[in-house]
Amino acid sequence: MNVSGKWPVIVLGVLQVFVGIGAIPAGVGLIADPSGVSMGMSLDWLAGSPFPNFLIPGLFLFAVNGLGSFAGALMTFRRRQYAGLVAIGLGGFLMAWITIQVIIIGPPIHWLQTLYFVLGAVELASGWLFDPGAVKKLVRPESA
Repeated sequence: MNVSGKWPVIVLGVLQVFVGIGAIPAGVGLIADPSGVSMGMSLDWLAGSPFPNFLIPGLFLFAVNGLGSFAGALMTFRRRQYAGLVAIGLGGFLMAWITIQVIIIGPPIHWLQTLYFVLGAVELASGWLFDPGAVKKLVRPESA
């Protein structure tokens, strides 16, 4: 990580913890009740998707957006070498997650979808700003 100062680390780490805190219970809820009924969701929302219920989306939500965000926060707070790259990946995944969700479920867009898309963009940009050479390190590790 090339970032200096503690505030950028705190801001990104707290953002990652916030995303994780939102994703873990939602993921657990969808895993426990794949029909989504207990969370006010309908299987009709998945019409045209490859999913018969919310189990697989719940697993991804729990594992990637939940546990992945906590792991990313730990890497960020500890200033690990690939924390910037992990933040770029997590932010990109969150943006893709919301985009796919909106495509499958359709309008109207809920304010939480907008919020989490923006948070994903902020996380991606923060990861890039923390370590502008992060992608280059992944593509050509010897030049890092």
